[in-house]
Amino acid sequence: MEFLYNLFVFLHFASWALVFGGSIASLRTKALYKGVSHGAMGAVVAGVIMVGIAEMGGLWDDGGPSMAKIGVKLVIALAVAVTAVIAVRKGENVSQGLKGAVLGLTLVNILVAVFWN
Repeated sequence: MEFLYNLFVFLHFASWALVFGGSIASLRTKALYKGVSHGAMGAVVAGVIMVGIAEMGGLWDDGGPSMAKIGVKLVIALAVAVTAVIAVRKGENVSQGLKGAVLGLTLVNILVAVFWN
């Protein structure tokens, strides 16, 4: 069970890296890269599966992260995913503010993950 959990942790991190890197790379283009929305949706799915595996497998019996933190991260991740999908659907008409919102919310999610103990 621990291997499966670690596999989804890797997928979760890789998905957020795709969102972060793709957001930065698309700041100089007219559109948001499609990979950003795929990465955001992948991060949400991988995160939910991670929590499920950890809870079922008893990996967090020693306490684990607080469910408030998990909830805040989920809400922010869903906001990133929805914002990224909207930005990708706008095509070349997406504003820099919308792309900046995707990047900013991604950074907030990373900060919550790192600093909320």
